[in-house]
Amino acid sequence: MPDAVIAATGLYTPPNSLSNAELVETFNTWVERENARNAKAIKAGEMEPLTASSAEFIEKASGIKSRFVMDKTGLLDPDLMRPILPERPNDQISILAEMAVEAAMDALVSWDKPASEIGAVICAASNMQRAYPAMAIEVQNALGIEGFAFDMNVACSSATFGIKTAADFIASRSAKAVLVVNPEICSGHLNFRDRDSHFIFGDVATAVIVEASDQAVGGWEILGTRLKTQFSNNIRNNFGFLNRADPDGVGKPDKLFVQEGRKVFREVVPMVSEMIVEHAGALGLDPTKLKRLWLHQANINMNEMIGRRVLGRAPAPGENVIILDEYANTSSAGSVIAFHKHNADFQRGDLGLICSFGAGYSAGTVFVRKR
Repeated sequence: MPDAVIAATGLYTPPNSLSNAELVETFNTWVERENARNAKAIKAGEMEPLTASSAEFIEKASGIKSRFVMDKTGLLDPDLMRPILPERPNDQISILAEMAVEAAMDALVSWDKPASEIGAVICAASNMQRAYPAMAIEVQNALGIEGFAFDMNVACSSATFGIKTAADFIASRSAKAVLVVNPEICSGHLNFRDRDSHFIFGDVATAVIVEASDQAVGGWEILGTRLKTQFSNNIRNNFGFLNRADPDGVGKPDKLFVQEGRKVFREVVPMVSEMIVEHAGALGLDPTKLKRLWLHQANINMNEMIGRRVLGRAPAPGENVIILDEYANTSSAGSVIAFHKHNADFQRGDLGLICSFGAGYSAGTVFVRKR
């Protein structure tokens, strides 16, 4: 069977950067209004006042300083506190697919081959714009790719699940090259009136081209991939097509992102750390010798602890890439952004790990070696 190679990656960054200070100003304006509106109930002890946020709290809790978003105006309006993204007519490409195409075109420039040589497209993301037709087929059509395309969703782990699936297609000779795209408008499913999570996410799109090694020039050899899922309710989004069938469902907060952050930290860190170490051992690799970790960008404290457990020490600068300070959590795209922006110094034979984890719980590991 032909071996698979990560031949190229691409990135689309939205034009609007939104700082913690900007986000907090809007949130605190809303808090002041709500507390004033409910002043009598608060004074009577019938209701607890809402707590203001701060840029310092956000950075300490998450490591996030800013994020990129597709729309900024709606997020800075205390009367809205949601992005303004009008639905496009059916004869236009959807906004998520358009972002994916931009990332794919960036990857194609690096690949230096025509899109016609790609045989399959996988759109692996945490939120799909609609049930059907698949966004992947939109991307396929926009790029003039023949073959097949489909969407897949494993929340924040979608990118590594997509890379694994692409590598399997290469191994089975279903395609000689596969495009995996990860478009994320995470601001669309975030509750900007929840102090504990209103700062977590940003918007972005990434792309990965996986190719058969016998036709690839350079790139990154995929040494092994491993996937894992374990059911948990601690990260959840219940938005779906059956919501309209529930007469009491309109306006429930669980139709947006919700999580039990402390439980996620306690349960996901050991799960992912053990998975990485065990997978490395199965491949005959020493995890403490990895040159770099490109982890899912969820929370700086989680990433630092996973890094220590995998490397057996505190990671040196550059060993455990952090990009969430600038991009925030971008769900499936985070580990790919980290890889895309921080791999140029690798020499032939250097080893690294792309790893994502999130709702499900789900996790995926992709060990790579520079060719």
